[in-house]
Amino acid sequence: MTDNTDERLGKSSLRVARRTAPPPGQQDRELEDREVTENREISEDERVEMFRMQNFQSVLPDLPKIPGWHICWLSTTHPSDTIQRRQMLGYEPVKPSDVPGMDLFTLTTGDYQGMVGVKEMVAFKLPESLYQKYMMISHHEEPMRQQEGIVANIDSLREQAAELQGRLIEGDGISDLRKAAPRPRHFA
Repeated sequence: MTDNTDERLGKSSLRVARRTAPPPGQQDRELEDREVTENREISEDERVEMFRMQNFQSVLPDLPKIPGWHICWLSTTHPSDTIQRRQMLGYEPVKPSDVPGMDLFTLTTGDYQGMVGVKEMVAFKLPESLYQKYMMISHHEEPMRQQEGIVANIDSLREQAAELQGRLIEGDGISDLRKAAPRPRHFA
């Protein structure tokens, strides 16, 4: 049985009402100013697909794609990978107007109030071109540099062994390290 006089229920109902219909003057100006060039409504089939995909995600909802942007969740509490560091790299917070259907995940308090988030996690976007460059460095160039360092150390050990009339036997893994990896075309 529900006690309708409980003021906590009233506050909760007010919060939901504010989230779904903000008072005039608090609406996103970008939404008002931009030209509508596409249908931002979510179809029933799209909602079913969102439901299907979220069954595989137990904590955070899947973020819809925004053409030209890489979307991810960032933690406001991570001690070294901070939001400020990511913003210096070009990441921008995702607004509910950027992703249809995510307005239920709008933060109502804190530094990122009005942005898409869940608890301490906030949705951020990065231009796809920057994302591809960062991934090339992190997942190709830097591993290749480390690989070259390993091979150089092995070559140095081989020379030391030869000076002592010994020899260094390389396994298949080291032979593979000597081969240059092809440059990736695109990171997903």
